[in-house]
Amino acid sequence: MHSNFNQNKIHFVWKIFRMSKSLESVVKEELGLSVLKKSVGLGGGGCISQGSTYDTDKYGKVFIKVNSQSGARTMFEGEYASLEALGKPNIVRVPKPYKVVDQPGGGAALVMEYIQFGGGLSKYSALLGQQLAKLHLHNATLEKKEKKSEGSVHRDESAEEYVRKFGFHINTCCGYIAMDNTWKDDWPSFYAAKIEKQISMIEKKEGDRKARELWNKILVKFPNFFEGLDIKPAIVHGDLWGGNASENDEGPVIFDPASFYGHSEYDLGISYLFGGFNSKFYGAYHDVIPKAPGFQKRKELYKAFHYLNHWNHFGGGYKGSSISTLQACVNAVYN
Repeated sequence: MHSNFNQNKIHFVWKIFRMSKSLESVVKEELGLSVLKKSVGLGGGGCISQGSTYDTDKYGKVFIKVNSQSGARTMFEGEYASLEALGKPNIVRVPKPYKVVDQPGGGAALVMEYIQFGGGLSKYSALLGQQLAKLHLHNATLEKKEKKSEGSVHRDESAEEYVRKFGFHINTCCGYIAMDNTWKDDWPSFYAAKIEKQISMIEKKEGDRKARELWNKILVKFPNFFEGLDIKPAIVHGDLWGGNASENDEGPVIFDPASFYGHSEYDLGISYLFGGFNSKFYGAYHDVIPKAPGFQKRKELYKAFHYLNHWNHFGGGYKGSSISTLQACVNAVYN
Protein backbone atom coordinates (compact mmCIF):
# COMPACT_ATOMS: atom_id res chain seq x y z
CA MET A 1 0.00 0.00 0.00
CA HIS A 2 2.84 2.37 0.86
CA SER A 3 4.58 1.49 -2.41
CA ASN A 4 1.42 2.25 -4.43
CA PHE A 5 1.07 5.57 -2.63
CA ASN A 6 4.63 6.56 -3.59
CA GLN A 7 4.08 5.53 -7.23
CA ASN A 8 0.87 7.55 -7.43
CA LYS A 9 2.62 10.54 -5.86
CA ILE A 10 5.48 10.33 -8.37
CA HIS A 11 2.98 10.06 -11.25
CA PHE A 12 1.06 13.08 -9.98
CA VAL A 13 4.22 15.19 -9.60
CA TRP A 14 5.35 14.17 -13.12
CA LYS A 15 1.94 15.10 -14.53
CA ILE A 16 2.07 18.53 -12.89
CA PHE A 17 5.62 19.00 -14.22
CA ARG A 18 4.49 18.12 -17.75
CA MET A 19 1.52 20.49 -17.54
CA SER A 20 3.80 23.32 -16.43
CA LYS A 21 5.83 22.95 -19.62
CA SER A 22 4.80 24.36 -22.98
CA LEU A 23 4.26 22.20 -26.05
CA GLU A 24 7.21 23.95 -27.68
CA SER A 25 9.55 22.98 -24.83
CA VAL A 26 8.39 19.36 -25.00
CA VAL A 27 8.96 19.23 -28.78
CA LYS A 28 12.42 20.78 -28.43
CA GLU A 29 13.34 18.24 -25.80
CA GLU A 30 11.94 15.21 -27.66
CA LEU A 31 13.55 16.13 -31.00
CA GLY A 32 16.81 17.52 -29.63
CA LEU A 33 16.22 21.01 -31.03
CA SER A 34 17.96 24.23 -30.07
CA VAL A 35 15.60 26.38 -32.13
CA LEU A 36 11.81 26.05 -32.46
CA LYS A 37 10.28 29.33 -33.57
CA LYS A 38 6.70 29.74 -34.77
CA SER A 39 6.41 30.92 -38.37
CA VAL A 40 4.14 33.93 -38.80
CA GLY A 41 1.13 33.39 -41.04
CA LEU A 42 1.73 29.68 -41.70
CA GLY A 43 -0.78 27.35 -40.09
CA GLY A 44 -3.83 25.33 -40.75
CA GLY A 45 -6.30 22.80 -39.49
CA GLY A 46 -9.47 20.92 -40.18
CA CYS A 47 -12.52 19.49 -38.45
CA ILE A 48 -10.45 17.31 -36.10
CA SER A 49 -7.04 18.90 -35.39
CA GLN A 50 -5.23 22.22 -35.66
CA GLY A 51 -1.67 22.90 -36.77
CA SER A 52 1.11 25.47 -36.87
CA THR A 53 4.42 25.80 -38.70
CA TYR A 54 7.75 26.30 -36.94
CA ASP A 55 11.33 27.00 -37.97
CA THR A 56 13.92 24.63 -36.48
CA ASP A 57 17.69 24.30 -36.52
CA LYS A 58 17.58 20.56 -37.29
CA TYR A 59 14.73 19.91 -39.73
CA GLY A 60 14.12 23.28 -41.33
CA LYS A 61 10.41 24.06 -41.27
CA VAL A 62 8.15 21.58 -39.47
CA PHE A 63 4.38 21.36 -39.16
CA ILE A 64 2.94 20.44 -35.76
CA LYS A 65 -0.62 19.08 -35.56
CA VAL A 66 -2.24 19.24 -32.14
CA ASN A 67 -5.34 17.65 -30.64
CA SER A 68 -6.43 17.82 -27.02
CA GLN A 69 -8.79 14.82 -26.99
CA SER A 70 -8.01 11.70 -24.96
CA GLY A 71 -7.56 9.52 -28.06
CA ALA A 72 -5.17 11.93 -29.79
CA ARG A 73 -2.07 9.79 -29.31
CA THR A 74 -3.76 6.78 -30.94
CA MET A 75 -4.83 9.00 -33.83
CA PHE A 76 -1.40 10.56 -34.35
CA GLU A 77 0.54 7.30 -33.91
CA GLY A 78 -1.67 5.85 -36.63
CA GLU A 79 -1.04 8.83 -38.87
CA TYR A 80 2.71 8.59 -38.23
CA ALA A 81 2.74 4.92 -39.25
CA SER A 82 0.55 5.70 -42.28
CA LEU A 83 2.89 8.42 -43.54
CA GLU A 84 5.85 6.06 -43.11
CA ALA A 85 4.13 3.29 -45.08
CA LEU A 86 2.95 5.59 -47.88
CA GLY A 87 6.33 7.27 -48.19
CA LYS A 88 8.49 4.15 -48.13
CA PRO A 89 8.01 3.15 -51.81
CA ASN A 90 8.93 6.71 -52.86
CA ILE A 91 6.11 6.87 -55.41
CA VAL A 92 3.87 9.70 -54.20
CA ARG A 93 4.98 12.61 -52.01
CA VAL A 94 3.83 12.67 -48.38
CA PRO A 95 5.16 14.69 -45.43
CA LYS A 96 7.88 12.86 -43.52
CA PRO A 97 6.78 12.23 -39.91
CA TYR A 98 9.27 13.02 -37.14
CA LYS A 99 7.68 12.39 -33.74
CA VAL A 100 4.47 11.97 -31.74
CA VAL A 101 4.62 13.73 -28.38
CA ASP A 102 2.24 14.10 -25.45
CA GLN A 103 0.78 17.57 -25.23
CA PRO A 104 1.08 19.25 -21.80
CA GLY A 105 -2.37 19.33 -20.22
CA GLY A 106 -3.72 16.45 -22.33
CA GLY A 107 -3.88 15.19 -25.87
CA ALA A 108 -0.94 14.82 -28.23
CA ALA A 109 0.91 16.41 -31.13
CA LEU A 110 2.44 15.10 -34.35
CA VAL A 111 5.58 16.76 -35.68
CA MET A 112 6.18 16.32 -39.40
CA GLU A 113 7.91 17.81 -42.40
CA TYR A 114 6.42 21.08 -43.61
CA ILE A 115 5.59 21.04 -47.32
CA GLN A 116 4.33 24.21 -48.95
CA PHE A 117 1.49 23.61 -51.39
CA GLY A 118 -1.55 25.31 -52.87
CA GLY A 119 -5.25 24.90 -52.28
CA GLY A 120 -5.96 21.79 -54.36
CA LEU A 121 -5.15 19.80 -57.48
CA SER A 122 -5.10 21.22 -60.99
CA LYS A 123 -1.87 20.85 -62.97
CA TYR A 124 -0.91 17.49 -61.49
CA SER A 125 -4.27 15.68 -61.28
CA ALA A 126 -3.31 13.07 -63.88
CA LEU A 127 0.10 12.53 -62.30
CA LEU A 128 -1.46 11.87 -58.90
CA GLY A 129 -3.86 9.37 -60.44
CA GLN A 130 -0.95 7.54 -62.03
CA GLN A 131 1.15 7.67 -58.86
CA LEU A 132 -1.71 6.43 -56.66
CA ALA A 133 -2.30 3.44 -58.94
CA LYS A 134 1.42 2.59 -58.89
CA LEU A 135 1.39 2.88 -55.10
CA HIS A 136 -1.55 0.47 -54.98
CA LEU A 137 0.37 -2.02 -57.14
CA HIS A 138 3.59 -1.74 -55.16
CA ASN A 139 2.89 -4.57 -52.72
CA ALA A 140 1.96 -6.93 -55.57
CA THR A 141 5.33 -6.20 -57.21
CA LEU A 142 7.01 -7.26 -53.96
CA GLU A 143 5.21 -10.60 -54.18
CA LYS A 144 6.61 -11.13 -57.68
CA LYS A 145 10.12 -10.23 -56.52
CA GLU A 146 9.78 -12.54 -53.55
CA LYS A 147 8.74 -15.48 -55.72
CA LYS A 148 11.57 -14.76 -58.15
CA SER A 149 14.16 -14.76 -55.36
CA GLU A 150 12.91 -17.96 -53.67
CA GLY A 151 15.75 -20.43 -53.44
CA SER A 152 18.31 -17.84 -54.53
CA VAL A 153 21.61 -17.87 -52.63
CA HIS A 154 21.85 -14.11 -53.19
CA ARG A 155 18.53 -13.21 -51.57
CA ASP A 156 18.44 -9.61 -50.29
CA GLU A 157 17.47 -9.81 -46.62
CA SER A 158 17.05 -6.03 -46.40
CA ALA A 159 14.43 -5.88 -49.18
CA GLU A 160 10.82 -4.90 -48.45
CA GLU A 161 8.64 -7.86 -47.60
CA TYR A 162 5.38 -8.68 -49.36
CA VAL A 163 2.37 -8.15 -47.08
CA ARG A 164 0.08 -11.16 -47.40
CA LYS A 165 -2.85 -10.13 -45.22
CA PHE A 166 -5.34 -7.30 -44.95
CA GLY A 167 -4.92 -4.89 -42.06
CA PHE A 168 -2.09 -2.91 -40.51
CA HIS A 169 0.39 -3.25 -37.65
CA ILE A 170 -1.37 -0.43 -35.78
CA ASN A 171 -4.91 0.95 -35.58
CA THR A 172 -5.51 4.12 -37.58
CA CYS A 173 -8.24 6.74 -37.34
CA CYS A 174 -10.46 7.99 -40.14
CA GLY A 175 -11.35 11.21 -38.36
CA TYR A 176 -11.11 10.56 -34.63
CA ILE A 177 -12.76 7.12 -34.66
CA ALA A 178 -10.16 4.35 -34.36
CA MET A 179 -10.40 1.55 -36.93
CA ASP A 180 -9.60 -2.00 -35.92
CA ASN A 181 -6.84 -3.03 -38.31
CA THR A 182 -6.36 -6.56 -36.96
CA TRP A 183 -4.89 -8.69 -39.75
CA LYS A 184 -7.30 -10.90 -41.70
CA ASP A 185 -6.68 -13.40 -44.48
CA ASP A 186 -9.36 -12.05 -46.81
CA TRP A 187 -10.60 -8.61 -47.78
CA PRO A 188 -14.38 -9.18 -47.59
CA SER A 189 -14.30 -10.15 -43.90
CA PHE A 190 -11.90 -7.28 -43.09
CA TYR A 191 -14.10 -4.69 -44.80
CA ALA A 192 -17.36 -6.12 -43.48
CA ALA A 193 -16.02 -5.70 -39.94
CA LYS A 194 -15.31 -2.01 -40.63
CA ILE A 195 -18.89 -1.36 -41.77
CA GLU A 196 -20.29 -3.43 -38.90
CA LYS A 197 -18.56 -1.17 -36.37
CA GLN A 198 -20.03 1.93 -38.02
CA ILE A 199 -23.54 0.42 -38.06
CA SER A 200 -23.26 -0.60 -34.40
CA MET A 201 -22.17 2.91 -33.40
CA ILE A 202 -25.13 4.44 -35.25
CA GLU A 203 -27.55 2.06 -33.53
CA LYS A 204 -26.11 2.94 -30.13
CA LYS A 205 -25.91 6.72 -30.64
CA GLU A 206 -28.88 7.39 -32.91
CA GLY A 207 -31.23 4.50 -32.15
CA ASP A 208 -31.61 4.07 -35.92
CA ARG A 209 -32.73 0.69 -37.25
CA LYS A 210 -32.94 1.39 -41.00
CA ALA A 211 -29.17 1.25 -41.50
CA ARG A 212 -29.04 -2.12 -39.70
CA GLU A 213 -31.91 -3.54 -41.78
CA LEU A 214 -30.18 -2.59 -45.03
CA TRP A 215 -26.78 -3.79 -43.84
CA ASN A 216 -28.18 -7.19 -42.88
CA LYS A 217 -29.56 -7.55 -46.42
CA ILE A 218 -26.16 -6.62 -47.87
CA LEU A 219 -24.34 -9.13 -45.66
CA VAL A 220 -26.37 -12.02 -47.06
CA LYS A 221 -25.01 -11.23 -50.53
CA PHE A 222 -21.68 -9.74 -49.47
CA PRO A 223 -19.44 -12.24 -51.35
CA ASN A 224 -21.23 -11.31 -54.59
CA PHE A 225 -19.55 -7.89 -54.58
CA PHE A 226 -16.15 -9.57 -55.02
CA GLU A 227 -17.07 -12.46 -57.30
CA GLY A 228 -14.27 -13.46 -59.66
CA LEU A 229 -11.69 -11.09 -58.11
CA ASP A 230 -8.21 -12.00 -56.89
CA ILE A 231 -7.68 -9.11 -54.46
CA LYS A 232 -4.08 -8.46 -53.44
CA PRO A 233 -3.41 -6.35 -50.34
CA ALA A 234 -2.50 -2.77 -51.33
CA ILE A 235 -1.33 0.03 -49.06
CA VAL A 236 -4.13 2.62 -49.14
CA HIS A 237 -4.25 6.24 -48.00
CA GLY A 238 -7.62 5.54 -46.42
CA ASP A 239 -9.06 9.08 -46.36
CA LEU A 240 -8.26 10.46 -49.80
CA TRP A 241 -10.84 13.20 -50.31
CA GLY A 242 -10.08 16.47 -52.10
CA GLY A 243 -9.01 18.24 -48.91
CA ASN A 244 -6.21 15.73 -48.30
CA ALA A 245 -4.49 16.18 -51.67
CA SER A 246 -2.72 19.19 -53.13
CA GLU A 247 0.29 20.15 -55.24
CA ASN A 248 3.25 22.46 -55.53
CA ASP A 249 5.79 23.17 -58.28
CA GLU A 250 7.36 19.74 -57.77
CA GLY A 251 4.17 17.69 -58.11
CA PRO A 252 1.25 16.30 -56.11
CA VAL A 253 1.21 15.81 -52.32
CA ILE A 254 -1.16 13.71 -50.20
CA PHE A 255 -1.51 13.93 -46.42
CA ASP A 256 -3.73 13.18 -43.36
CA PRO A 257 -3.89 9.44 -44.09
CA ALA A 258 -5.64 6.59 -42.27
CA SER A 259 -3.78 3.73 -43.91
CA PHE A 260 -3.95 -0.05 -43.93
CA TYR A 261 -3.48 -2.85 -46.46
CA GLY A 262 -6.78 -3.26 -48.30
CA HIS A 263 -8.45 -3.39 -51.72
CA SER A 264 -7.09 -0.68 -54.01
CA GLU A 265 -10.63 0.33 -55.05
CA TYR A 266 -11.44 1.25 -51.44
CA ASP A 267 -9.08 4.24 -51.71
CA LEU A 268 -11.27 5.81 -54.39
CA GLY A 269 -14.46 5.56 -52.29
CA ILE A 270 -14.28 8.87 -50.45
CA SER A 271 -12.88 10.66 -53.51
CA TYR A 272 -16.38 10.59 -55.05
CA LEU A 273 -18.07 12.20 -52.04
CA PHE A 274 -16.84 15.80 -51.85
CA GLY A 275 -15.21 16.62 -55.19
CA GLY A 276 -11.62 17.70 -55.71
CA PHE A 277 -10.68 15.03 -58.26
CA ASN A 278 -11.34 15.45 -61.97
CA SER A 279 -11.63 13.09 -64.94
CA LYS A 280 -7.89 13.37 -65.63
CA PHE A 281 -7.16 11.90 -62.19
CA TYR A 282 -9.52 8.94 -62.66
CA GLY A 283 -8.49 8.42 -66.28
CA ALA A 284 -4.79 8.23 -65.40
CA TYR A 285 -5.52 5.92 -62.46
CA HIS A 286 -7.53 3.47 -64.57
CA ASP A 287 -4.95 3.52 -67.35
CA VAL A 288 -2.69 1.78 -64.82
CA ILE A 289 -5.38 -0.21 -62.95
CA PRO A 290 -8.37 -0.83 -65.26
CA LYS A 291 -11.83 -1.14 -63.72
CA ALA A 292 -12.51 -4.76 -62.77
CA PRO A 293 -15.91 -6.44 -63.28
CA GLY A 294 -18.39 -5.21 -60.68
CA PHE A 295 -16.53 -1.94 -60.13
CA GLN A 296 -19.71 0.20 -60.12
CA LYS A 297 -21.51 -1.79 -57.42
CA ARG A 298 -18.37 -1.86 -55.26
CA LYS A 299 -18.09 1.90 -55.74
CA GLU A 300 -21.33 2.27 -53.74
CA LEU A 301 -20.10 -0.20 -51.13
CA TYR A 302 -16.90 1.80 -50.59
CA LYS A 303 -18.78 5.09 -50.44
CA ALA A 304 -21.01 3.57 -47.74
CA PHE A 305 -18.24 3.32 -45.15
CA HIS A 306 -17.39 7.00 -45.45
CA TYR A 307 -20.99 8.22 -45.32
CA LEU A 308 -21.57 6.11 -42.21
CA ASN A 309 -18.31 7.37 -40.69
CA HIS A 310 -19.40 10.97 -41.32
CA TRP A 311 -22.79 10.24 -39.77
CA ASN A 312 -20.98 9.00 -36.65
CA HIS A 313 -18.68 12.02 -36.60
CA PHE A 314 -20.99 14.86 -37.52
CA GLY A 315 -24.54 13.68 -36.91
CA GLY A 316 -27.78 13.15 -38.79
CA GLY A 317 -26.94 15.47 -41.67
CA TYR A 318 -25.29 12.41 -43.25
CA LYS A 319 -28.17 10.01 -42.50
CA GLY A 320 -29.88 10.49 -45.88
CA SER A 321 -26.70 9.90 -47.87
CA SER A 322 -25.84 6.86 -45.75
CA ILE A 323 -29.24 5.24 -46.14
CA SER A 324 -29.49 5.94 -49.89
CA THR A 325 -26.00 4.51 -50.47
CA LEU A 326 -26.78 1.36 -48.47
CA GLN A 327 -30.00 1.04 -50.49
CA ALA A 328 -27.97 1.35 -53.70
CA CYS A 329 -25.79 -1.52 -52.47
CA VAL A 330 -28.90 -3.64 -51.81
CA ASN A 331 -30.23 -2.85 -55.30
CA ALA A 332 -26.86 -3.69 -56.86
CA VAL A 333 -26.78 -7.26 -55.56
CA TYR A 334 -30.50 -8.12 -55.56
CA ASN A 335 -31.51 -6.78 -58.99
